[in-house]
Amino acid sequence: MLFLKNSPRVLTAWCFYDWANSVHALVVVSAIFPVYFNATARNAQGGVMLDFLGFSVKNSVLFSYTISASFLVVAVISPVCSAIADDGGNKKAFLRAFCTLGAVSCAGLVFFTRETTTLAVVLFGLSLVGWAGSIVFYNSFLPDIATPDRFDRLSARGFTLGYIGSVLLLVQNLTMLLFPAWYGGITPDAASRLSFLLTGLWWLGFAQIPLYFLPDSAPPTPSIRRANPFAKLRAVFSAIRQQPVLSRFLLAFFVYSTGVQTVMYVAALFGTAELRLPDESLIVTILLIQLVAIPGAYGFSWLSARVGNVRALMLAVVVWVGICAGAYLTYTPNQFFVLAAVVGLVMGGIQSLSRATFAKFMPGRTTETTSYFSSYDVCEKLSIVLGTGLYGLVETLTGSMRVSILSLLVVFMTGLLLLWRVLAQKMVQTDLQTAEVS
Repeated sequence: MLFLKNSPRVLTAWCFYDWANSVHALVVVSAIFPVYFNATARNAQGGVMLDFLGFSVKNSVLFSYTISASFLVVAVISPVCSAIADDGGNKKAFLRAFCTLGAVSCAGLVFFTRETTTLAVVLFGLSLVGWAGSIVFYNSFLPDIATPDRFDRLSARGFTLGYIGSVLLLVQNLTMLLFPAWYGGITPDAASRLSFLLTGLWWLGFAQIPLYFLPDSAPPTPSIRRANPFAKLRAVFSAIRQQPVLSRFLLAFFVYSTGVQTVMYVAALFGTAELRLPDESLIVTILLIQLVAIPGAYGFSWLSARVGNVRALMLAVVVWVGICAGAYLTYTPNQFFVLAAVVGLVMGGIQSLSRATFAKFMPGRTTETTSYFSSYDVCEKLSIVLGTGLYGLVETLTGSMRVSILSLLVVFMTGLLLLWRVLAQKMVQTDLQTAEVS
């Protein structure tokens, strides 16, 4: 690389992409858009069955399918794009392209009405592709701009800025819905659509900070450069298989991330369907999770410095096991709020620490950081598809969301076991290195 690591200006700029893109995950995916979609995506008679590209599909199912399809697209294309970016030394160009695609598509949802539902579904899907695709290249800058001793705290700092920024914009957007008189009597529909526009502008606008300050990576020398991106993919995946600690961590991450991502996506649905919580309570819950995630991210960064990354992750997974057991026994709103606070605490910690841990386990001198992180991203995206699919299957077979939540307990316990294998392999590797030195 042609730049020095640990530059304060570059590290701060990198964190600001979390600030920029996290508003999409909160405002569009979690809070305002699902409610607006359910109310607006209706047929001419006001029913929930829609004609989408010649298929008759329920609006809620169409929403879920759009999310799954978008993440599957990213899981397929990101490894190829990553290999091309590493080969050409232009990962920032890919970050800019995916960011622009996502932000412009998100802003385009300002035109979402009942008559433009098909267009809105396409734009929503493209915004997810842009968001998820950009994260691959954003994460891959971590080992490029910082030394391993900075990974944990820098990753936590990025997630923290994301939580703060997304909460600020969500609160502002909620004022348009709750206090329309402040905005000249704006209607709820117009306020919702305006919030999508503001989210896209926020994302694209603040993304210019990292896009300006992040360094351009240097392309590999011609002697090691591969014209075929699939050859690079095969080389990276082969290298991962030959690194026991890294490959075992990826498997563990895939398993426990299946549980984490599923809980994050179905928490609001659980509160609505099982506990009959009003929309206002769900919004308060979402804000609570975001705010509590801030000390959680820094708390687990502090813990990892004392007990190690893997042990800290194991503790987080143990808490997730308790969350699943607690959800099965939750029947009152107050119990749900307490549970949501615990979710927020470990959500921030396990996400930021997982990213930092993977960066630490990567080969220290590799120039293919984007290709390595694409494998991490593929595991995360496929875990969303698997987790939500498993959750829906169990609910279909048992007729109970509580049993679905309880099934995730098994997923987390499996992830805990796999993390123990990572720790054991890491200890063996350390002992071998010590023996070679002596």
